[in-house]
Amino acid sequence: MLDPVPDEPAAVADCGDERALVIADYHAGIEVGLRRDGVELDSHAANRRERLLALLARVSVDRVVFLGDLGDAIGTAGREERTELRTLLDRVAAECPVTVAKGNHDGGIEAVTDGIGNVEVADGDGVRIGDVGFCHGHTWPADRVAAAPLVCAAHEHPLVRLTDAVGGSRTERVWLRGRLDPAGFSGYDAVGDRLVVCPAFNDRSGGSAVNEDEGFLSPFLPSGLRDGEAYLLDGTRLGPYGRA
Repeated sequence: MLDPVPDEPAAVADCGDERALVIADYHAGIEVGLRRDGVELDSHAANRRERLLALLARVSVDRVVFLGDLGDAIGTAGREERTELRTLLDRVAAECPVTVAKGNHDGGIEAVTDGIGNVEVADGDGVRIGDVGFCHGHTWPADRVAAAPLVCAAHEHPLVRLTDAVGGSRTERVWLRGRLDPAGFSGYDAVGDRLVVCPAFNDRSGGSAVNEDEGFLSPFLPSGLRDGEAYLLDGTRLGPYGRA
């Protein structure tokens, strides 16, 4: 029900009556925050937007779902971030409806989306569209979201560290896929079957190497993911994420 787009940190979800392009952790305006930390980088706003629009032109979908942290500022978006967000949403919403499942960086997102047609914002506990539950993952999902046959989450920016024969290493973004373990959702009357943790779309947002025991941020991970495996963006299956 969720097919990653080859070589891209994006996927197409078959929700039943409609198909959705799923984008996690876009982090518009990330360069603003990096500058505050003393890291000077040119804005990649146009690059991010054109990458997404190119994806939208490649796949046949009825909707785009932003899986939280569409923006980067924890509170109110500044001028540069707000401009990036509004330009992006204007362009995407002109092609198809947009759903934003709020993340921990999206506290003021309604002030940005106000007045943009074809855009809906869901609360932090997520939204269910047909057979798929979407949530950012920084907090517990709504009952209806957790009960969906497939649950898609983000927030973790999952990476694996790969080491070569001479001791060099690099990190790569990965998908985490496995069974949804009811033991990790003990307060729920019903839970679904599959859980996918999506990689960050923004290649400047960093992340956690899941094969180095760096821990998880989500309250339902790792206990809610059974038999979890890691997959590179090109589809390579790495096996159990802790040993990838």
